[in-house]
Formats: sequence, C-alpha cells, structure tokens
Amino acid sequence: MQWKNIYRGLMMGISDLIPGVSGGTVALILGIYDNLLKAINGFFSRDWKKQLGFLVPLGIGIGGALLLFSRLIEYLLANHVVPTQFFFIGLVLGVLPFLARESGMKRNFRPIHYVILVIIGIALAATAFLNPSDSEPIRELTGSKAVFLFFSGWLGSMAMLLPGVSGSFVLLLLGAYSTAIAALSNLNLPIIAVIGAGVIVGFIVSSRIIHYLLNTFPSLMYAVIIGLIAGSVFVIFPGLHSGPGSLAVSAVTFLAGLLFTVWLGKVDANR
Repeated sequence: MQWKNIYRGLMMGISDLIPGVSGGTVALILGIYDNLLKAINGFFSRDWKKQLGFLVPLGIGIGGALLLFSRLIEYLLANHVVPTQFFFIGLVLGVLPFLARESGMKRNFRPIHYVILVIIGIALAATAFLNPSDSEPIRELTGSKAVFLFFSGWLGSMAMLLPGVSGSFVLLLLGAYSTAIAALSNLNLPIIAVIGAGVIVGFIVSSRIIHYLLNTFPSLMYAVIIGLIAGSVFVIFPGLHSGPGSLAVSAVTFLAGLLFTVWLGKVDANR
C-alpha cells in the first residue's frame, strides 16, 4: 500500500470541496496525475488488484477530507470568502511554472499550441460570467431523466479528471447538482446508481482518452491543461469588494497558497 497517498488524497479532497477548484490540479501539483490515470485504467482491467495499493489510500484520504474539512471549508467560504479564494488562486497559479517546465514549453510549443492555450483559457474563464440556476432535484426516475443523469455523471467525472475544471461546477451548469446532493442526503439509491454508473463509465472512458492523448500529443494536451488551469483562476476570483484590511489578508493568503504549492511539490519529490 502506498500510504503516503492518504495525505495526497486529503489535499485532493479539500480541493474538491471548493467550487471552481479541481482535484486534477492538485494531482498535478503532487506529481501523481499520470499515475492516477494509469491506476484508474488498470482498476477496470484484469489487473485491477495491482492498482489497489495506489487507489485505496488515495480514496481514504479523499473520503477523510470530505468528512473532516467540509464544515471548515463551508465556514471559510461563508465568512472569509475573499481570503479563502485568494489562497486557492495562489495554489492554482503556483502549478503553472511547473507545467511550463514539464511540457518544455519554450522548446516544444509552436504558435498553434499558444493559440489553443489562449482559446481554452478564455472559454473556461467565460464560465465565470454564467449564473447557473440549478433546477429542482429529481426524485423519481423516468427514461429521459435517467439518460440525463447518467450523462451528467459522465461529464462530471470527466471534469474531475481534467485539471482546472470543477466537477461540481459542471453538474451545476447542467442542472444536476441539487439532484446529486439530494440523492446522497436522502440515500435515493436508484438516482445514486444512475449517476454513479455515469461517473464510473466516465472515469473508464475519460481516463483512457486523456492518458492516450497525453502520450500521443503531449504538447497539445499540455497546452489544453495550462489553458484550463489559467482560465480557472477567473472562475475562482471573488472580486475586490472588500476594505484595505481584507485585501491585505488576501495578499497574505495568496502568497501562502503560492508557497504551499511549491512546498507540496518539493515534499512529494523528496519522498
């Protein structure tokens, strides 16, 4: 068992509690993104037992974060939203220099890669101007609703695997977020099963596609990932509507997030 994946899972789980922040981004910071894709692929194969040592501790960490930190994050977002969001902006921006080095941007990027990077970044940033109004929760399944929820789970899981994209935000845009939360709260097993099936199929298909594209078109995929992460900053950005004191605190939390990203990468590289 790779028990150090528990703390990695904790970091990913905390990020998944923040609207607009992606667990995939944290996986990149920790240097396990490629291994995560391989483990998910391998888990849905004949060699699934070999992946348990990687995935079980990671799952324990993610589950533990959801249980232990959900109230803390809820409190911070309710009472100190601007400094909290600036911490995560620092966290997200801190990964960009690492990605630039990892991709060999100066050496490998062509003009088309920069064009793709900018287009992807602008497209994701534009979602910050959307004001999704989640619909009333679905409580009883019909054929059309089951299809909708299945593909919502699929797209949500795809977003979870893509750095820079929040799975919960995708569900919110699709109008399925309240249904998923209500189903979990009330243990509505049929709806949980349909969404869960979409998530599982999404993980299987998406992880294979992303892993293939990363190996076959690395520069293109790095351009997409860097664009997604850069664009996600605009989704997280809470605005500057506070007084000088709050702005000073936000500057400190931003720097803390930036330094925390660097520290995480160094700690993990030395283990």
